[in-house]
Amino acid sequence: MSRVPHSTGRTGAGLAALVILVAALWMGAAIGETSIPFSTVAQTIANRLWNAGYPLEPIDEGIVWSYRLSRAVIAAACGAALALSGVVLQSLLRNPLADPYLLGISAGASTGAVSVAILGVGAGYLTLPLGAFIGAVVAFALVSLLALKAGRGTAAIILAGVAGSQLFNALTSFIVTKAATAEQARGIMFWLLGNLSGVRWPDAWLAVPAALVGLVVCIWHARALDAFTFGSESAAALGISVRRTYFVLVGIAAMMTAVMVSIVGSIGFVGLVIPHAARLIVGVRHGVLLPASALIGAVFMILADILSRTIIPGQVLPIGVITALVGAPAFALILAQRRERA
Repeated sequence: MSRVPHSTGRTGAGLAALVILVAALWMGAAIGETSIPFSTVAQTIANRLWNAGYPLEPIDEGIVWSYRLSRAVIAAACGAALALSGVVLQSLLRNPLADPYLLGISAGASTGAVSVAILGVGAGYLTLPLGAFIGAVVAFALVSLLALKAGRGTAAIILAGVAGSQLFNALTSFIVTKAATAEQARGIMFWLLGNLSGVRWPDAWLAVPAALVGLVVCIWHARALDAFTFGSESAAALGISVRRTYFVLVGIAAMMTAVMVSIVGSIGFVGLVIPHAARLIVGVRHGVLLPASALIGAVFMILADILSRTIIPGQVLPIGVITALVGAPAFALILAQRRERA
């Protein structure tokens, strides 16, 4: 009998999370420089999915389905994936400042993607996401090696991550400056700041599965992540295969980051701030923290995308600018609250 309220509570929380996510997607499809009624959004989805036959203006239907809704779905997948990566890295490294951006994973993924797109690395056999994944893995391996040489402490990891980020950002800039045309350089520099303007439904078929697979793998290892909170030795004492778990979870974080970078570019602060915000709301147990971080990250990215399209009339800002403008003060506030509680 005692299991019934627990399962009912989890079901209710899951339904509430689904409602929040659907509402955010609905807002992403309706709100923009040209406002579209929420009823038109619903009718457009019904027409496209079930051939409902509602009489709609072709322009409005095209804006909702081909532009805004696909953009909102990819923004949600990107926010969820980056937030999950941040939770995993912060837990494995026991470092509150760890995230894909700070540890050089995003910078390495950008270098890999640019190498494939501009230099033609792989001779056509490497796709953009695969090139980004290779760059992300190489970057994290380099950062890990530097940290091991400098020492295993928090400061060594952060300094190694900063050095790795600067190195791969410099390599990306060098490739763009040396080999890209003026048009390519402009597009890539805009893309590196985080750009959702060019995403369409085919990109969602890559982004959404990557985020879902990452979520499932991370939740499957929630108990291991709880154990890593007390250190790798404690995890090993509890029967956790430390090396295998570390390899799998770092690999899945690199995969999610690489896929999202290959689609929307490098976006900072999401993987850093969202996990801390989620911990303040739901606590530190990863069975709850992981899905909560994914949800908050998804909603945050959708709202940031709405801001990027509406804050300056007639102009779309790179979404990375919005996440930094919102994320930096939010992170400062979180740090202040943590200090007050301590």
